[in-house]
Amino acid sequence: MDVIPVIDLLDGAVVHARGGRRHEYRPIETPLSPSAAPAAVLEGLLRLHPFRHLYVADLDAIEGRGGHAGVLEALARQGPEIWLDNGARDAAALAAWPGTLLLGSESQTGTALLAALRDEPRIALSLDFRGDTFLGPPAILADSTLWPRRVVVMTLARVGGGAGPDLGRIAAVLARAEGRAVYAAGGVRNAADLRDVAALGAAGALVATALHSGAISGDDLKAIARPRGRAMQADER
Repeated sequence: MDVIPVIDLLDGAVVHARGGRRHEYRPIETPLSPSAAPAAVLEGLLRLHPFRHLYVADLDAIEGRGGHAGVLEALARQGPEIWLDNGARDAAALAAWPGTLLLGSESQTGTALLAALRDEPRIALSLDFRGDTFLGPPAILADSTLWPRRVVVMTLARVGGGAGPDLGRIAAVLARAEGRAVYAAGGVRNAADLRDVAALGAAGALVATALHSGAISGDDLKAIARPRGRAMQADER
């Protein structure tokens, strides 16, 4: 499966996300890096495993307070393909970013953008939930024909916590995905959780806290995750 590390950017630093309460986020402290500087954190993650993708949430951009254009350009030069969530609300955001762009349901005001871009290969959709509440226009969740080929199931309340992934919700989305690649986000605690997510048929999982705490080790990732080289060879076949 594709294990995708997550970096949350706020005020120029990588922060430790917990429960989607962004006002409480503080710069990360991790044995993988001597600081919360984005380049140093990514370097530490890549020492742990040659990850295929990196998910970056630009929290300043999502909340309409500018963004981290220079930081993102530097991270892109370090290796993994970046999946960027920057609160995109229009097609211009796709033209401005060369990698995969996440359309977060919480950032959408309607369905027009998804309807226009659902066949675009560089688009992914994040279905955002806080508890049992879907964040965003209800039609995005109700109408699976709007979904692009990659869908992230983002359970914000479980981010950085110990409750485990929301397997029921992931399974429900998979049942409607019609062959789309579905990724779990929020609550992955250890390698057993990754195996549970994979057993459902998910294409991958987004992980942060368990990597920094050591609950998911390099050996775990070697056994479970696809590294860049092997992934590219498989894709070429």
